[in-house]
Amino acid sequence: MKKKVLFTGLALALGAGYALTAFSQAKPEVLVKQRQSAMTLQGKYFGPLVGMLKGAPYDANVVARNAAYLDTLSQMPWDGFAESTKGEKTRALPAVYSDPGKFKQAQDQLRTAVGALVAASAGGNEGAVKAAIGDVGKACGNCHDNFREKQ
Repeated sequence: MKKKVLFTGLALALGAGYALTAFSQAKPEVLVKQRQSAMTLQGKYFGPLVGMLKGAPYDANVVARNAAYLDTLSQMPWDGFAESTKGEKTRALPAVYSDPGKFKQAQDQLRTAVGALVAASAGGNEGAVKAAIGDVGKACGNCHDNFREKQ
């Protein structure tokens, strides 16, 4: 009886492990949708900050909230650039896959710039926040210039 229970438990554990592995391997088209969604949300929360650079009224609460969202969102899309997505129809340039070191460096620059924006937003200095917003914009533009197909 004990052997049967042990065997059944072992079989269930192995089956569950296999199932989890199979489910954790996202399809390439799903990875693309996920990374594009994260990028779209980055644009949603970065847009109002750019607006403040261009003359919209400065709102420290919006800056702090959006900077916090960007801090999370700027970590999300990168695992969606898996090698399996290479043949999918996207605007990602081949350099994403042929020069992963440079692509990773661009990601790190964005993460650093967003971290500085979060820190500046906590400090409350409007000038420092606006400079940090500009740095995030430069990091976004650098990545788009080198790794994204122009429309």
